[in-house]
Amino acid sequence: MTVPRPEANDVDRRSLHERIAADLRDEIMSGDLAPGAGLPSTARLKERFDASNATVQKALQLLKDERLVIGRAGASVTVRDHRQRTVRPASYMAPAGSGAPYRWLTEAAGGGARAHSTLLEVAESDPPADVAEALRLPTSGRVLLRRQLLMVDDEPVELVASYYPLEIVDGTAMTVRRKIRGGPPTLLAELGYPPRLSVDRVSARVPTQDQYQALRLPGGLPVLRTLRVVYSDDERPIEATVMVKAGHLYEVQYEFTAD
Repeated sequence: MTVPRPEANDVDRRSLHERIAADLRDEIMSGDLAPGAGLPSTARLKERFDASNATVQKALQLLKDERLVIGRAGASVTVRDHRQRTVRPASYMAPAGSGAPYRWLTEAAGGGARAHSTLLEVAESDPPADVAEALRLPTSGRVLLRRQLLMVDDEPVELVASYYPLEIVDGTAMTVRRKIRGGPPTLLAELGYPPRLSVDRVSARVPTQDQYQALRLPGGLPVLRTLRVVYSDDERPIEATVMVKAGHLYEVQYEFTAD
């Protein structure tokens, strides 16, 4: 049997050290190389990938830059603890209880991490086209933008831009540049717009310049972009949020029940 020759588009055009890093990255994210586990020795990696010592070291440096592994030249390299985090969108939908912190902070701290948010901007804004469509805005409709950076253990993990119809939030505490106890979902519920349905659209994208800098991203790895639209009674959209996080550090978990 003749094996067909690969087409030009089928060839992996990445350099060898990038391909080695990609295979090891996949093993780390899938758990084959667990937190605290040592990576194979340089000698074994050279044999496995038919690569030089310098090429293997370049691959390992990529993983170090991505904060997936730790180690130094001449020493063993190990997988960092608690690097990949699982995001469960259903955990964040309900408003926080009276006086309770924002649910995202509670969920992140549940794993023993120190979580906090930095409010970057609160202003009227022209929304992106997909946000305007999700909120069913009229042509040239404007929204209130609240943008923040979420941190875990002093590392930036998610850039969040939330958009609200002005007719709902105008004149409320939402328009003031300060944090809201319990987060916007709690205030929206108090205003008579409790969340009833949340719809996520998740895509992998090349980060923008702003996202690259804010999240301190390494190299050219993609980000996970989630457009979340929250609906209240009568299927009225009350919030559209764009959340961006490093694609190599997170996975998203959705849970469904069979009807």
